[in-house]
Amino acid sequence: MTSDKRHVALVTGATGGLGTHMCQNLHDDGYIVCANYRTRTTAEKWNEDMKEKGYDFKLYEGDVSDPNEVKGMIERIESDYGNVDILVNNAGITRDGSFKKMSYENWDIVLKTNLYSVFNCTRGVINQMIAQNYGRIINISSVNAQRGQFGQANYSAAKAGMHGFTKTLAMEVARNGITVNTISPGYIATDMVMAVPEEIREKIVKGIPVGRLGGTHEIAHLVSFLASEKAAFITGANYAINGGQHVY
Repeated sequence: MTSDKRHVALVTGATGGLGTHMCQNLHDDGYIVCANYRTRTTAEKWNEDMKEKGYDFKLYEGDVSDPNEVKGMIERIESDYGNVDILVNNAGITRDGSFKKMSYENWDIVLKTNLYSVFNCTRGVINQMIAQNYGRIINISSVNAQRGQFGQANYSAAKAGMHGFTKTLAMEVARNGITVNTISPGYIATDMVMAVPEEIREKIVKGIPVGRLGGTHEIAHLVSFLASEKAAFITGANYAINGGQHVY
């Protein structure tokens, strides 16, 4: 990219454990970090905590499952800071349950939040990336997209769909200076995982060959690398980062 402007990074689902570390690393890398959120009170408290640690994030509200809200959010970012150069599709939810008991509502909301959001956000920035001949798109999938997981037909389908999207889009925009990649984390020590009863957590760790949970900072470092100009020859890839829990 020939412009000297600071690159703008948009991270969806920014206020969770993974999103927080991604935002911090991208901020440390010199990007203007636009942090997407859904719940205002949670985001404002999070942002105050981040400011106390020396981070200056720009908050942008928007339900990423809603294309109209995404359109408005991206228009606000462009008005404030210019085109989005780096997009991290990190937003995600779970609504677990065996398929025979799974409601359409729980199927629908997981697909919309985890997969449709990737379309909505990427569609909102791709033409500007093509026009400027530069861009980085990083999709956060899951180990359970590759190996499956009991009770997660909705989640696994959505997360697997993310990498199918990655592969095709990567081919379409490779000549436009845009890379598109997937990261598939295993069990990471987020607040959600650490809230699991200790005996269950111990069983999870026993199934991980390296013998521990992953750190949110480890995922964030990989995001930073893929967002950098040094990763220009990497596209259409899926990075498994799961401690050896699933190898392929």
